[in-house]
Parts: sequence; structure tokens; C-alpha cells
Amino acid sequence: MAHHAPRPSSSRSIDRSAVAPRSRWSRFTTTLAALVGAAVVLTGGATAAHAEPSVAEIEARIDRDWNKLEPVIEQVNAVREQLALRRKQADALGRRIAPLQARVDAALGQVGGLAADAYKGDNLSTVNALLGSRSPGELMSGLELLDRFARHQQEQVRTIAELRDELAAKKKPLDEMVADLSRTEAQLAAKKKQIDAEIAKLQKLRLKVYGNGGGGKLRPAPCPAGYPGGAAGVAVKFACAQIGKIYVWGAAGPDHFDCSGLTMAAWAKAGVSLPHNARQQHNVTKRVSRAELRAGDLVFYYADLHHVGMYVGDGWVVHASQSGKPITMKRVDDGDINSYGRPT
Repeated sequence: MAHHAPRPSSSRSIDRSAVAPRSRWSRFTTTLAALVGAAVVLTGGATAAHAEPSVAEIEARIDRDWNKLEPVIEQVNAVREQLALRRKQADALGRRIAPLQARVDAALGQVGGLAADAYKGDNLSTVNALLGSRSPGELMSGLELLDRFARHQQEQVRTIAELRDELAAKKKPLDEMVADLSRTEAQLAAKKKQIDAEIAKLQKLRLKVYGNGGGGKLRPAPCPAGYPGGAAGVAVKFACAQIGKIYVWGAAGPDHFDCSGLTMAAWAKAGVSLPHNARQQHNVTKRVSRAELRAGDLVFYYADLHHVGMYVGDGWVVHASQSGKPITMKRVDDGDINSYGRPT
């Protein structure tokens, strides 16, 4: 794999709050849309300089172009993760608001019914009964009773309406956030054909080197080198079992994976939840040193954290590298290492 100049990294962590300010998410989605528009501009099939480029030149071009495309793919995964989370939060609030709305409607219906009955004179018998009271005291008691009943009805309606409005106010920014993310997802969906077209160009270049075959042995060493046991053992054995399956961007199994989809699915098998995005996986895992590295740990590559693989011991990682290529093993140092993470 070719080495590349480090890209500026970001220290932003995952926003775990239930509701984020609209401006922050608007900036996120606007920036993401701009990134997609700018990033998917690859060198593709510009082969005029060499009628028959060498294997090394083709491999270098594939690596260079892929490292422009993979950050966009990881951003797609991040948007899908955030969209699912925000929709889930909005739906939960919507379910809380629905019964309150029904209670408010029912209470308002009762009040409206009383007003209609009074207008139509249906309560005339009640009024006559009050007027026919045997004493002024009985009359005053009856009027006070009606007044208390009316105040109770009004207070009941006001309390329910205030609670409903409070929840609706909480839901409003979530609705706006979901709308923003939905627009961004639509923009990314519109880019899917362009991404697939660029992947097709890379695949044509790869076929010049390998034909319809792969790029060599997929399992050059025991995988895993040793079984660590526990959750890590489950995760690493799952990752090793996927060797040979073909990379498909945005996929998380069972037949295809991208880089973060593979590590997410492996640790999900062990009961540990990870987001479907390399940068976010970096943010939710414990930092470990190279000396502490053990099977099951994640290895993050490049300054912008757009690639991740799973360490399987003895200096090897399993990773889903590029579209159209099978999941394989590689030496851990084959790539610009950013950091190491341990799911917990």
C-alpha cells in the first residue's frame, strides 16, 4: 500500500446528547455535503501519459485514488449512524406526545360539549333547578359547585396542554435535525452513482494487474495467531472467518463488508456495539499503545482516521481494504498508523 502525507486530524468527539443545537448540525451537514462534492474527484482513468502503465504505477494510482474515496464512504456511514439515532429519539418523543394529544383533544371536546349544550339550552333544567332552590344558601352552593367544576375542567385542560407543548418544543429541534440529516443523506444518495463509477474505474485498473484474480494469498499467516478468549476472542475469530469476502462500501455483512463494517460486525458478535464509522470507532474505544496491542484491538490508519482494521496477533491485521477486493490479512505497519483502540 502506498504511503500518503498525513491529513489534518479532528479531535471532535461523538455528540451523545439527546438534542443538539440546530446550528451545529446544520454546519455538520453543510460541511459534509461540501466534502462529498469536493472529495469524489479522482484521477480515475487518466492514462494518457503512459499507454501501458507498469504494475507499480497502477497500484500507486489505485491507492492514491482510493484514499480520496474512502473518507467519503466513511462520511456516508457516519451520516447514516447519526440519522438513525436522531430519528429514534424523535420517534420516542412522538410516542410520548401522542397520548397527551389524545387527552387534550378529549378534554377540549368535553368543554366544547358543555358550551354547545348550554347554547342549545340542554342545561336549562339545571338552571331551573338552581333557581328553584329552597333558600339563597342552596342557590349559592349550587353556583359554587358549577364554578368549581368549570375551573377544574379549565385547569385540567391547561395542565395537559402545557405538558404537550413542552414535549412538542423538545421535539421541534429534533424534527429540524432529522430534516437536515435527511437532506444530507439525499445529497449523498445522489452521489452514489458517482462513487460507484469511480470504483468501477479503479476496478478496471486493478484488472490490468491481476485479471479476475486477487492480489496474492489472503491468509499468509495463522489467523488469529492465538485465541485471546473472552469477547476479544469471539470478535477476532469472526473477523478471521470473513477473509475472502468482497469489500462493498456501506456494507456490514453478512456477505460483504467495508472497513468499519467489518470491525463493527466482529465486535457485535461479541456483544459490543460500535458505530459504523472508523473515526467514531476511534472515539468510543480505549487508547492503547503499540506495546499493549493484543488480538481484537483496532488499528486506525491515516491522519483523518478513514481506515480501520482488526489486530489478530503476531504483527498482522485483518481488514477490508478496497472496493472489489477480498478481505485479507496484512502486516500491521503496512499503512500510515494513526493509533490503536480497544473496544470495551
